[in-house]
Amino acid sequence: MRSSENIYTGIDIGSQNTRAVIGVLNEGDSQPTIIGAGIGASRGMRKGVVISVEEAATVVADVVEEAERMSGQHIEGATVGVNGAHVIGLDSKGVIAISNSSHEIEIDDLERVEEAATVVQLPPNREILQVFARNYSLDGQQNIKEPLGMSGVRLEVNAHLVTASTPAVKSLDRVLEIPAIEPHHHIVSVLAASEAVLGAKQRESGSVVIDIGASTTGIAIVEEDDVQHVAILPVGSDNITNDLAIGLKTEIEVAELVKIEHTNMRAAAKKSVKFEYAGNKFEFDPTEVSSIVQARLDELFELVNSELSRIGRAGKLPGGALLVGGGANLKGIDVSAKEHLQLPARVMHPKNKAVVADSINSPEMSAAVGLMLMDYQLGGTRGGSSKSKKGVASKRAGALAGYFTDLLGRFKT
Repeated sequence: MRSSENIYTGIDIGSQNTRAVIGVLNEGDSQPTIIGAGIGASRGMRKGVVISVEEAATVVADVVEEAERMSGQHIEGATVGVNGAHVIGLDSKGVIAISNSSHEIEIDDLERVEEAATVVQLPPNREILQVFARNYSLDGQQNIKEPLGMSGVRLEVNAHLVTASTPAVKSLDRVLEIPAIEPHHHIVSVLAASEAVLGAKQRESGSVVIDIGASTTGIAIVEEDDVQHVAILPVGSDNITNDLAIGLKTEIEVAELVKIEHTNMRAAAKKSVKFEYAGNKFEFDPTEVSSIVQARLDELFELVNSELSRIGRAGKLPGGALLVGGGANLKGIDVSAKEHLQLPARVMHPKNKAVVADSINSPEMSAAVGLMLMDYQLGGTRGGSSKSKKGVASKRAGALAGYFTDLLGRFKT
């Protein structure tokens, strides 16, 4: 197997499963096509954070090897997802003076004003992962989307910073280091999932992407093509399983089967829930099952709605709620989301085409597919300012797509 310049990889290391996706950019295509994927049960992870480097690294190595076999490519680097409650978004402003003789706004000025927005007081164990410029002001003129080429003397930016725990990020790097995979970029998983599922109209009109994992739920609010808010909630689909195990007085494995195979929030079952597992027969009251699951979903979507309320978007996102992640496979979960959030809601699958198994087209693969797309869009190399890369890359008509590809976002590794 040989590495190739047009091969891009995303690795999503979750609490329950680890996934790797490999894509190739074929001539004439605007984005990579998926040619390989691997998935394996995670070890050494808890609530999106590494707790055992060696165990997590072993799983990553196995998953990447599976994707390599499928694609026929050797992987030396990848963009990796960052998750966990340690991820925090905060608002910031930056101000600079335009010092060139023509006072015309250039790319360097956009970089400088966004750099100014990153000058915030952070604890020594935290770092800024991504900077999203929402809008600019120029000499008092506000809400400018793209000031490039305009003239003025004072440039301001309203930005949203995504921060993370430095030890947590370094642990992810160590996990990749053991199987000799270079971390190209660190992207919050729900933001990567957004890139995989959001369409242009949804990004513009306003949407919330809800990535329901095993032990965390990521939220990304996108409006007018800008990231407005990012948050990670410390609850996920495992909480539903645990509640079922306690409420039904049964084993975790049985509770998981009840959740996945015998729960439907769209229509309550009229007959008893009956099935066999490991040679044993089980029967549960469907009303009790629905009540337990609904109580946990109520809590989850109330937390999501609280995040929407924090930025004044509760019930005000025409693009609706887009559900991804393994937890989105719960039948009828979109009905609960619609009821609690007062928004249109639906379960989403990655938009990217694949020449491999149909299993890639599932909600839980959204983050891994998005990370692969980000590996392509950010250049597939470690370090550097993505803005300078975009300045060159944006000249390739149709080569970049999504809100990550304009000149408003700046990424750091």
